[in-house]
Amino acid sequence: MPSTTEAEAQVALKEFDSIFSVKGKVAVVTGGSRGLGLHAASGLLQAGASKVYITSRKAKACEEAVAALNALPNKAAGAKAISVPADSSKISEIEALVKEVSKTTDHVDILLANAGATWGASFEKHPESAFSKVMDLNVKSVFYTVQKFGPLLEKNASQRDPSRVIITGSVAGIGTGTIGENATFGYSASKAAVLHLARNLAMELASKHILVNSIAPGFFPSKMANGLMEMMGGQENLASLVPNGKLGEPEDFAATVVFLSSRAANHINATTTVIDGGSIWARSSL
Repeated sequence: MPSTTEAEAQVALKEFDSIFSVKGKVAVVTGGSRGLGLHAASGLLQAGASKVYITSRKAKACEEAVAALNALPNKAAGAKAISVPADSSKISEIEALVKEVSKTTDHVDILLANAGATWGASFEKHPESAFSKVMDLNVKSVFYTVQKFGPLLEKNASQRDPSRVIITGSVAGIGTGTIGENATFGYSASKAAVLHLARNLAMELASKHILVNSIAPGFFPSKMANGLMEMMGGQENLASLVPNGKLGEPEDFAATVVFLSSRAANHINATTTVIDGGSIWARSSL
């Protein structure tokens, strides 16, 4: 038999055909009934996840999302999406969410903390109630969601197969957010805070074999973003300002979540992945 050279051994990457798979993994997606969360849930199921728990404040929206996900033709046999409505802005409901998830699984491999809100108002009229609401949901609830799911995330985690926490931030937390009559001061501040929170959580949880990373999307058409996009000249205008000439698409976000959840990202921790087509750099060059 021919001998294997050192070079051949080095280029034959072990099990590369499954490196982007999340086969058999259990995931929880907050804010998963629509927009980016729903795209991510769809990607995880199609990449092999066995269970994806969908949670958001509205029960009907969760049920509709789960019905659409369970109708996917290319998910693994037996894989399913499960609706568990909860208001992530309330710690008592986060605790209830964990308790409900625990009824049908003894562990969680992937937690996507995606629930969020925004508010637009001028500097002079920006209300304290809105600022507090946005900060509470976009920052405080993320921390307590990760904290309460900690034991389930730790259950099956190992150095070779770590659990994952992925936190949805925004490019508004890195560069300039929306200013003017519909300024998003609370949103921008909250997204800057949650990106840094992710890095701190990564350091805290690394010894428990839980990797924590964040994603900073640019503009993606969604119910939350569409109104603001119209105020800024519409989707075509905004796409023309992006270096590669387009806005984010569902697969752009879904693929990033799947990558960060897969074995391909086993050595990625405390990072922020920006998905904006280079818009931050384009703005900084003006």
